[in-house]
Amino acid sequence: MSSSLSIRSADLYYGAAQALYGVTIDCKPGRITAVLGRNGVGKSSTLRAVTGINQVAAGEIVFDGEILRKAPPYKRARLGIGYVPQGREIFPLLTVRENLETGYAGLGGRDKSIPDDVFTLFPVLKSMLGRRGGDLSGGQQQQLAIGRALVTRPRVLVLDEPTEGIQPSIIKDIGRALRFLRDEKGMTILLVEQYLDFCCEIADDIYIMDRGQIMHSGPASDLDRPDVRRHLMV
Repeated sequence: MSSSLSIRSADLYYGAAQALYGVTIDCKPGRITAVLGRNGVGKSSTLRAVTGINQVAAGEIVFDGEILRKAPPYKRARLGIGYVPQGREIFPLLTVRENLETGYAGLGGRDKSIPDDVFTLFPVLKSMLGRRGGDLSGGQQQQLAIGRALVTRPRVLVLDEPTEGIQPSIIKDIGRALRFLRDEKGMTILLVEQYLDFCCEIADDIYIMDRGQIMHSGPASDLDRPDVRRHLMV
């Protein structure tokens, strides 16, 4: 059964500076929702609010009907929110296996093992289990970061710019993986992205942000419209 995630009228501050202004996003069960926008418009702040890294000052984060209130990140991970941060943030001195096993922390008392799907989706990781994370290419590290999130058995997968700095062949692999998780596993996916072609290929629904606000929402096919694309112009 697919899970739902909603951000309702969220305000978020960094000290005195307001980053989000009444942001509302509905991630429909079993669909890929993409949040687009230029640099510095609040996309990553939205994900930090979802994962609990930063708490909203107003509004709500609702996961499967439960209002998360002030739940810290580890509790949200145990509820089923998996997070792939911008810049990957793998542990460079740990092996690939050890990096994947850090995902066990999000499992609580549940079975601790690496799901077969991780190696089905990213077979290169299986051949590199003994290599240090820092020795992998940027694209391989991104696959490792996604694999680590999958170890937590998420019901909602949240990704912050998964294509950033990644070679085209691995972008295709990541797109295939996300479609598999949606279509075969019924996973709900929320991603922040700037690569329009990638969003056109995999997203079901889009939200466009500017200056901490949602400027447009609708089906991914809206990205073909000039009046929608103008929100993304530098």
